[in-house]
Amino acid sequence: MKEIVLDTETTGLSVKDGHRIVEIGCIELDNLIPTGKKFHYYLNPERKVSEKAFEVHGYSDNFLSKQKKFNEIVEEFLSFINGKKLVIHNAEFDLAHLNHELEILGKDKINNEIIDTLTLARDKFPGSSISLDALCKRYRVDNSKRVQHTALIDCNLLAKVYINLIDQKEPTLNFLKQDEKFETQKNSKIIYFKKIIKPTLEELKKHKDFLKKNLKKNFFN
Repeated sequence: MKEIVLDTETTGLSVKDGHRIVEIGCIELDNLIPTGKKFHYYLNPERKVSEKAFEVHGYSDNFLSKQKKFNEIVEEFLSFINGKKLVIHNAEFDLAHLNHELEILGKDKINNEIIDTLTLARDKFPGSSISLDALCKRYRVDNSKRVQHTALIDCNLLAKVYINLIDQKEPTLNFLKQDEKFETQKNSKIIYFKKIIKPTLEELKKHKDFLKKNLKKNFFN
C-alpha cells in the first residue's frame, strides 16, 4: 500500500484572498516505509508573500520569483500522487490551495483518498495540542531541524508522527540482529520472529555430559 505524505507552504492563509503555493513537498511510503522517492519544488506564486507567511517559511519574493510556476510542474505532481493515499496534517488547508491551483489551470480537483493526521490526533487526544510540533514532542520525534516550516522537513516529521498515530512502530531493519526475521503480517502489523537454531548431536551430548558432571558434583558437595 503506497501513500504520499504531503505538505505545502503558501503566500498566506486563504485562497479567497488570492494566496498561492510557494512550495510542495511529498515523500512516498510503501507499507509505512519510505521508498526514497520524493517530489519537491519551490514555486513562483506570481504575487507577494504576506509578512506572516514569510515569518513562517522565510521564502522571499526575490527567491521565489526565480522558481518554476505551478503550471510547469503540475503534470509531474499529478503523476507522482496518482492512485495513492495522501497523508496531510490539516488537509483542508493544503487541499484548498492545491485545488485552487488546479482550478486556475482548468484541471479537476484532487480526488485521492485523504488521511488527515490532524483529525486522527484530535480523535486520539481530545483537548490536547495537536500541532505537528506538539505531536513530535509527544512521540519524541526530533524536530530540532524545524527552525522554520519547510515542506520536506515537515513531511519527514509527519511520516514519523503518522506511524505513531496509527499505533505502528516505525519499521526499520537497523535495530534487528542477524538472527531475527522481519515480516509484515495482516493489518500491516509488524511482527518479529527469533530464528530457532537446533543443537547438533555433538552439542546435545556435551550438554548431557555437562549436566551429569555438575549434578553429581553438587549432590556430593
